[in-house]
Amino acid sequence: MIGGTLAIIGGHLPDGRDGGVLVEAGRITATGAIAVPDGVRTIDAAGAVIAPGIVDLGVFAIDKTAFAAGGITRAALMPDQGPPLDDPALIQRAAAVGKPDVWIHPIAAATRGLGGTELAEIGLMQAAGAAAVATGRHWIADSGLMHRLLAYAAAMDLTVIVHSEDDRLVGRAVATSGETATRLGLPSAPAAAEAIAVARDLALVEETGARVHFRQVTTARGLELIRAAKRAGLPVTAGITPAHLLLSDIAITGFRTFARLSPPLRCEEDRQAALAAVADGTIDVIASGHDPQGPEDKRLPFADATPGMAGAGTLLTLALTLVRDRLVDMTRLFDLLAANPARILGVEGGTLTPGAPGDLILFDPETPWRIESETLAGAAGNTPFDGLPVQGRLSGIIKGGQPIG
Repeated sequence: MIGGTLAIIGGHLPDGRDGGVLVEAGRITATGAIAVPDGVRTIDAAGAVIAPGIVDLGVFAIDKTAFAAGGITRAALMPDQGPPLDDPALIQRAAAVGKPDVWIHPIAAATRGLGGTELAEIGLMQAAGAAAVATGRHWIADSGLMHRLLAYAAAMDLTVIVHSEDDRLVGRAVATSGETATRLGLPSAPAAAEAIAVARDLALVEETGARVHFRQVTTARGLELIRAAKRAGLPVTAGITPAHLLLSDIAITGFRTFARLSPPLRCEEDRQAALAAVADGTIDVIASGHDPQGPEDKRLPFADATPGMAGAGTLLTLALTLVRDRLVDMTRLFDLLAANPARILGVEGGTLTPGAPGDLILFDPETPWRIESETLAGAAGNTPFDGLPVQGRLSGIIKGGQPIG
C-alpha cells in the first residue's frame, strides 16, 4: 500500500462528471477519470456525489457531532462565546478545539466584550489566528466606531462580518412587523431595520474600502442594496441560512419557539426575494447559523425564549432543496456552501481543485429521511424544520485524506 494516498472511485462530482478523487499526502491531486496506482487504499463511493467538505461561515457553538452529520469540515466560530473571543489567547484556544476532525476558524470580536463601545485588539487576534473580525449578534450603532473598525480592518486586509439590524429600531421585538406578529400579539419591528443597517454599513465600505460580509441578509430591500453595491464594485458579500430561504414568518404560528430566530423570519415576499437573490448571485454564502439552544431556553413563552436554531446537521440536506427546485445546480450549491466561504475567510478548502486539502464528503442526494428534533445529531435539536421529510444524506467524510468515523 502506498502510504498517505487515497482513491475515491465510482462516484459523481458536483460538475456532473463521473469518476472519483485521488488524494496524496493530504492534498487532492486528480479528479474525474483518475488513474488509481497499485496498492492504494480505495473507497468505492457507490454512486454517491463526491464534493468538497462544507465550510460553515458563522457558527455560534463548536458542535463536532452536528458538524459531522452535516458534512462540515471547517467552521468559522462567531465571537459570541463565554467569554467573547476578544483576546489572542482565546482565539488560539478556540482554533485548537476541533482538531483533527474539523478545522475551527475563530472570528475575533470587533469590540471588547462585544459591547460595541471600544475596539478590541484586532491586530493581535489576527496574528493569533483569527480568520476575520465580527460585530457578533448585534449591530454597532456608533457610526464613528464602525468607521474606525472598517478602516483598521482594511489596513490589515481582514474581512469584517456584520449583523444587519438597527438595534435601536428593533429594541425588544421578537418578530417582523406584519399580519402574523399582529395576530399573535408579539412585539415586532419593521423589516426596514435591516435595510437601514445595511445602507449605513455600505456607505462606510465606500468610504474605507473594507471588505464586509453581511452574515444574513433576509429582506427584499436589504438584498437590493447589496445587489446595487456589487454592481458599483464594492467589496461586499452576503449570506443567508436555509431557514430564511425555506420558511416565512408563518412558521412562528402557534408560538413555535423553535422558529424564533435572529434576525426573525420574514414575510413571504421577502422569502421569495431571498430565493431570487440566490439565483442571481446576490447571495454568496449559505450557512447553518448553528446556534443550538437547550429546552430550558426554548420551552418558554415566545417572547422570553432565546433566539437561535440547531442548523449544522441539516445544512446539506436543506440546501439540496435548491438543486431539486432548479434554483441552482450542484456546482453553484458548493460555491455557496464551501468555495465562497473559504474565499471570504481566506482559508484553504472548499474546492476539488488539485492542490486543495483532501477535505471531502460523500452523499446521496436522493436518500429520504425525516428531520426529528429528538434524534437530531448534536448538542440540541431545536430546529424549525422538526418533522419535515427531506432528501439527501451524508454517507462519508474524508478530512485531510483520512476517512472520519
